[in-house]
Amino acid sequence: MTSVDALDRVDLGHSIWRSVRQPLGITSVGVNAYSANRAGDGVIEPHDETSAGAGAHEELYVVVAGAARFTIAGETVDAPAGTMIRVDVGVHREAVATADATTVLVVGGPPGAAMPVSPFEYWYRAQGPYSRGEYEAAIEIAAEGLADYPDNPTLNYQLACYHALAGHRGQALDHLEVAVRANPEITGWAADDEDLDAIRNDWRFPSS
Repeated sequence: MTSVDALDRVDLGHSIWRSVRQPLGITSVGVNAYSANRAGDGVIEPHDETSAGAGAHEELYVVVAGAARFTIAGETVDAPAGTMIRVDVGVHREAVATADATTVLVVGGPPGAAMPVSPFEYWYRAQGPYSRGEYEAAIEIAAEGLADYPDNPTLNYQLACYHALAGHRGQALDHLEVAVRANPEITGWAADDEDLDAIRNDWRFPSS
């Protein structure tokens, strides 16, 4: 654990660089922070990730303190603290601080090289529509995860619940079957889950 202020500061001339990846031992993505002491100072140097020696990364910029003005492909974007901006390889970008003590966290990696989206992210994203009773929308979101995780027990369990609530009896039972096969403990989850009441009397419904 560390903090941005505890990181070593390296004055690059155009901005102040702080190494994040190496102190924390991060190996999956590139992560660093860039700072500016005063408004008007550069914080992200002009670049497009295609020049010699560049990592050719798609990048996520997160303004963690202060504020900055980004210029991306010729368009200006004001970015107060909390702003997140994703920029593709080949798109020109730069930023100057618009407030004192500005810091931007930069996360980057080769496009398509990272791990797929984690399975939990699909049912987390589906929680909003589910909580509003928009079960078809929840199904659509969660089902995207099946391309990478067809046998994930929790993803299939959530889909069973959404389908049951949407009135898709057969699909609900199919997903529940996959979920229980992958994790028998799910039988216990299903026993008193009201989301599954619509299919509880089916002979395929798991019993302990």
